[in-house]
Amino acid sequence: MSRERGIAKDAGLVMLLILFSRFLGYVRERAIADVFGLNIETDIFRLAFNIPDLMYFLLIAGGLNAAFIPVFTSYLANDQEEEGWRLASTFFSLILALLLLMVVLGIAFAPSLSPLVAYSYRGEERALLVRLMRLMFPAVFFTALAGVGMGVHRSYRNFAPPMWGPIIYNAMIIASTYLLGRVMGIVGMAYGTVAGAIANFSVQLPFVVKKMRGKRLALDFSHPGLKQIFGLMGPAVVSLSIYQINFIIVSNLASGLAEGSPTALKVAQTMVQLPLGVFGMGIGMVILPNLARLIAQKELAAFRETFSQGIRTVFFVTIPSAVGLAVLRRPLLRLLFETGEFGPRDTEMAAFALLFFTIGVWAQAGVQVLTQVYYALQDTRTLVKVSLVALVLNTALSLFFINFTPLEHGGLALAYSLTVIVNLLNYLVTLRKKIGRIDGGRIARTVIFSTAASLVMAAVVHWTFAATAPWFNLEALRGQLVHALLVIGAGVLVYLGLAYLLRMPELAYVREAVRPRRRDQRRGGPDEGTGLGG
Repeated sequence: MSRERGIAKDAGLVMLLILFSRFLGYVRERAIADVFGLNIETDIFRLAFNIPDLMYFLLIAGGLNAAFIPVFTSYLANDQEEEGWRLASTFFSLILALLLLMVVLGIAFAPSLSPLVAYSYRGEERALLVRLMRLMFPAVFFTALAGVGMGVHRSYRNFAPPMWGPIIYNAMIIASTYLLGRVMGIVGMAYGTVAGAIANFSVQLPFVVKKMRGKRLALDFSHPGLKQIFGLMGPAVVSLSIYQINFIIVSNLASGLAEGSPTALKVAQTMVQLPLGVFGMGIGMVILPNLARLIAQKELAAFRETFSQGIRTVFFVTIPSAVGLAVLRRPLLRLLFETGEFGPRDTEMAAFALLFFTIGVWAQAGVQVLTQVYYALQDTRTLVKVSLVALVLNTALSLFFINFTPLEHGGLALAYSLTVIVNLLNYLVTLRKKIGRIDGGRIARTVIFSTAASLVMAAVVHWTFAATAPWFNLEALRGQLVHALLVIGAGVLVYLGLAYLLRMPELAYVREAVRPRRRDQRRGGPDEGTGLGG
């Protein structure tokens, strides 16, 4: 029970910081909407990230989460910290060399890469795309280095301090949008993105340097741990590259639809990132090193319980969040984004995509937790199999919806949601075969009860919104904000009340996560960084 409380506390603090970061993400998107709106420039800016992001996913998301953290954590769990750092220094040196090589090649061959992200762009549009791509490669280079630093933090179960990096990153982009965007156009915002990435890296560096101090570092390319990392990393890189290729295909298809479609999809994705990023990412980030330690110590029963608690809590929170977003999508988008160059037509485009994205939010959050489980189990081959199915299914559904239905960019969002639900089921079925019992009964109970309570909540939210609308001046930002908070508050109270009546145990876990940390819990041992370990 003490382990569950520790994980809950860590998750609660991380989710609070992620919430702050996501809030700044909304401010960032609102700043972009205010200065630029939904137009060809913002479309090009979004598309310019795709190839550099692929570089990040291959080396950092694949290398760190799937391979480095589980292996490095196993050395720490078995009191082999010195040996772990011999492995880490070799791995980090290789990652740095590969990053530099990919940045140089990316900048040099940007004109040849540009059709892969926007096949329909020509002339000035393509020239701007190439210019922005060349700026984004250095930005992703520093973001990737920041990711390495965050991986070290997480291995030591030091979860909260590195989260300030993404917060500063968003703040720099917001400042550059207003200060440089009005003068230099979209290129000014790109420069701000590079500055934010450097600042993010600077936040992560001191902790890594502190942990490296006094260790005997060496380049040992024959280290057995390195072979283990690359054995895990290979399938993970293939899996994540498939995922990113999938995303590039969808973005490319969107670039051939009505102007503003890629940005409308991005704005809608930004909305779903609140429940998805705060809860799915927050819990997934915390449980990975804990799961890796449990596997290293051969505590399979505790491993199952930690996984079950994590995914049930994610479903408990994200199902009502998705339903609430679906019901309030237009007023929330109007409140958060409709300003300056972002008008009512843009709100409708984003709301249409958001409706279809909400269908799969709960499943996407569950997949975030499940991928951490497979990383901890050091089973990355399953990720490849599931990703291949997703690539074929999502591409087929996307082509079907945009060619044979009137859904346009909404069809791309619907294809993604259906695909991620299939992914979730594939992961669960495979996990049950791999470790036996996965607590499926309690997981299904949580999904059913959360869905039932969310539907009641949706009816209350819809009625409350209509009934209280005459009380406020909805043409003013303040009126929209107060009205939205009132309606959301009513929905939260109804859902929590129903969860209490249904005696859902996840309610206690959430309560533990948001409860203030006691002084003795903030004091940790030397291997816990700031004492945030579970």
